[in-house]
Amino acid sequence: MRLHTSIASIGTAAVLATTGAFLLPAAASAHPVTHTLKFTSVQQATANFSKTTGGAEDKDVNKAGKVIGYDVLRFSFNPKTQTASIGVAVDTKGGMLYGVLRESRGSVSRGKVTGGTSTFHGVTGTITAKSLNKNGNKTAVTITYHT
Repeated sequence: MRLHTSIASIGTAAVLATTGAFLLPAAASAHPVTHTLKFTSVQQATANFSKTTGGAEDKDVNKAGKVIGYDVLRFSFNPKTQTASIGVAVDTKGGMLYGVLRESRGSVSRGKVTGGTSTFHGVTGTITAKSLNKNGNKTAVTITYHT
């Protein structure tokens, strides 16, 4: 289904890399530190679990094309409100990062970082995902998070 493919591509927004290098949060301090991560998420597989839910798995690469992690998505569509939400879990160096995205009718979707494990424990922030092609299987992702 085109909607599920589009939703899944938005969700590919979940892995962490910066322009050619991966950044880890600085040591904890009294003042919050902001980090901006940029990467491209490339869809590998999708599955429809029902008429309104599905999942996807993506390979995440940095600017140089090096694999820096993988993410899994769970998307759900509410036919009454015509809205979709996407839960994201990103597995990468440093731990797992969690977030949620709101489906957008345009090429850019936005969401929030809700936490994580290890290095990402307790982080908060924002996620922006921009589709890079008509198929919706390649997405530019920017994550800004605070430690």
